[in-house]
Amino acid sequence: MNHKQISTLGQLKAAGYQSRSVREELRDNLIQKLRRRENAFPGIHGYEETVIPDLQRAILSLHHINLLGLRGQAKTRIARQLVELLDEYIPVVEGSELNDDPLQPLSRYARDLVAERGDDTPIAWVHRAERYTEKLATPDVSVADLIGDADPIKAATLKLPYSDERVIHFGLIPRAHRGIFVINELPDLQARIQVALFNILQEGDIQIRGFKVRLPLDLQFVFTANPEDYTNRGSIVTPLKDRIDAQIITHYPKTIDIGKRITRQEARLRPEQQERVTGNEVVLDLVEQVAIEARGSEYVDAKSGVSARLTISAYEQVVAAAERRALINGEDATRIRVADFLAAVPAITGKVELVYEGEQEGAGIVAEKLMGKALRTQFLQYFPDPEKVKKQKDKPNTYKPVQDWFGSHTIDVLNDASEADYRTALEAVPGLRDLVQQSVPAELLKNDQYFWMEFALHGMAEMSLISRNRLTAGTQFKDLFSSMFTMPSFGADDDDEDEEDFGSRKRRRR
Repeated sequence: MNHKQISTLGQLKAAGYQSRSVREELRDNLIQKLRRRENAFPGIHGYEETVIPDLQRAILSLHHINLLGLRGQAKTRIARQLVELLDEYIPVVEGSELNDDPLQPLSRYARDLVAERGDDTPIAWVHRAERYTEKLATPDVSVADLIGDADPIKAATLKLPYSDERVIHFGLIPRAHRGIFVINELPDLQARIQVALFNILQEGDIQIRGFKVRLPLDLQFVFTANPEDYTNRGSIVTPLKDRIDAQIITHYPKTIDIGKRITRQEARLRPEQQERVTGNEVVLDLVEQVAIEARGSEYVDAKSGVSARLTISAYEQVVAAAERRALINGEDATRIRVADFLAAVPAITGKVELVYEGEQEGAGIVAEKLMGKALRTQFLQYFPDPEKVKKQKDKPNTYKPVQDWFGSHTIDVLNDASEADYRTALEAVPGLRDLVQQSVPAELLKNDQYFWMEFALHGMAEMSLISRNRLTAGTQFKDLFSSMFTMPSFGADDDDEDEEDFGSRKRRRR
């Protein structure tokens, strides 16, 4: 149907237009996509066998939907993509507030206009992007905001009594008629406001200030919510929950590969950053591993969850750290280092909600510990387990030359070191290059040998083979035994160290 050639109700009837409810529209368009084997939700990764089939079944069943899951699980993104299942354009009575169907006018304005002008009633066309309404539930949301209220200014302007329904100022929900209405964070909506949604969901009508007006609204409702045991600010009232046909539970990426796909897709990297900074798969693995470690950490509130935004922000900061170093050193290009990964602490501290033990440690210390665990886990994916190497008496210990050298030497790997200084520092460690070449596949070493050498040092520190200490401007690696008498190690609590020093000073004075 060529909507540009239809401008009156008579022309619409002549073209054979038939009205459909918005949920039937979603169902019919989804059926076409399924038959063509098209992806109805592009850019949503990791839900292909779980959430998306549930969502498709709900749409085929003409159900209102509640997406239940922890933060950062693409709930709002899914809701917004439902718009693509709507028809591209639909006809409405021109000038109507409620997107009135010309064949089934709903508002007083549209009914009067059709009665007056008949087939000459002017028709406008609304694009599907304009048929999506989203409201974040906050404690200050009122019934008037969502449904409507009598407008005294409108009554005075039109010189109408309050008993006339034309003085009603409609809220967001009636104005979303024939579209998709999304309420984010539903439990945050006050209980009395949730009650106002009962009739709309079940009977399809609304009541405003005692007006005898029945509006059988045509809406697809989509709600998003965190689990109720987490959102202590409120909960979904039971009768409303009973009226929501389908509750679909979302989840975090089940594998690192899925997480990396999401991070790559969502990370906002400037073209000049991508030209200047070259990354590798291991850095992305490390970033995703931090989120996995956080979700299982004793310091992080499991009920709160760890958003996918953590990994996205962390990767953006990793790239920014490498870019900053290149700019400082006047280098046109650089490769990501482990030091850049460790510089992403600010992206983690604000993305995890700590339990009491975590608060005692401090957000920065917890972030460093999570990074340390991620380094340890990924280190064992490529390098032999030092405990197993020790037990193999018939084979040489590949870690021993490096350990022995650190018995009387230290190296400082500075965050902003130039490429030349960075390589010089790592090449000073005998046996380190051999360790990397014996452990890491050749295809991964190409162009990234120095990254792997630095990674090996961090991994050995995590496995307690050598010591790693924080410097103001970087990291110092040294012998494990000597470090016990010097600076605090990476991830240690400086306050505890200060307390120990104070105690030892008191004992010496005695």
